[in-house]
Amino acid sequence: MKIFKNILMLLGVFFVVSTLIFAVQSNTDNEKNTDAQDVVENDVDKNVADGYRISAIDIPEDLNFAGEVVPQDDPEIMERIDREFLVNTYWQSNAVLLIKRANKYFPIIEPILAKNGVPDDFKYLAVAESGLQNVVSHAGATGFWQIMKATGREYGLEVNSNVDERYHLEKATEVACAYLNKYKKKYGNWTLTAASYNAGAGAISKYLGIQQVDDYYDLLLGQETGRYVFRIMAIKEILSHPEKYGFDIEEEDKYKAVPTFKVDIEEPVLSFADFAQQYEINYKILKRHNPWLREAHLNNSSRKKYTVEIPYKGYYKGAK
Repeated sequence: MKIFKNILMLLGVFFVVSTLIFAVQSNTDNEKNTDAQDVVENDVDKNVADGYRISAIDIPEDLNFAGEVVPQDDPEIMERIDREFLVNTYWQSNAVLLIKRANKYFPIIEPILAKNGVPDDFKYLAVAESGLQNVVSHAGATGFWQIMKATGREYGLEVNSNVDERYHLEKATEVACAYLNKYKKKYGNWTLTAASYNAGAGAISKYLGIQQVDDYYDLLLGQETGRYVFRIMAIKEILSHPEKYGFDIEEEDKYKAVPTFKVDIEEPVLSFADFAQQYEINYKILKRHNPWLREAHLNNSSRKKYTVEIPYKGYYKGAK
């Protein structure tokens, strides 16, 4: 009987000790969990950039396109404007690239627009069309100005598998100016002219007739053309005042044109790789400055005079 009581006593002591150990362990685990939660919460706080805030954008009160006033007292118009300012401001990587490229290409485009009497604002149309790149659309529109094959030929560009002058920035800009001046005479204002560049003059004339209006801002259009002029205005504002929209791009960070000299060609060229070596550059560099040369040779059976641009020495790695 005494032995039995001793056993019960030992079991009781074991039970009490086990309960105390479990309680202490539970408290410790709870404290660890609380500490871990605090660490996670603190980490979340630390991962939010203190200086980065997303906010609405103040739209300038004097928006215009090519000097033509925008009806900013219309709430529907203002929503469409606001969308383009938000999209183009907060698509930061794209905006930075546009600012950098504009520094390189605007000096080529601006004097051609001025010579042809086309408002300077139309350089931003080229930005909206191509991002200042020699891109090709799904419909086949090509180059900085996104010119269709038939339109290029209509306005005097050579377009074939060997030579495609839609990639020639100066010549393509001349064609864009001729088109814009033609439809400015038709529509009487630059805003509808810009819209016709995107949608086509036939489509714009059709919609004006069906809807019985005479102004871009009164037209109900498809999404792309409906956003088009507003997008151009947003790009114009951001590229004109980048600091105002949070873009701090140093002058040395902008892209710059490499100076070139011109060489005339009046005969076929069997190999542009060999031709490039004569000027101590390679084929890639030659094509970089003459993207309108579409193949590695030039047929030129008619002995037409072509002018290629050759970069001066010392600007490219490997060039002598």
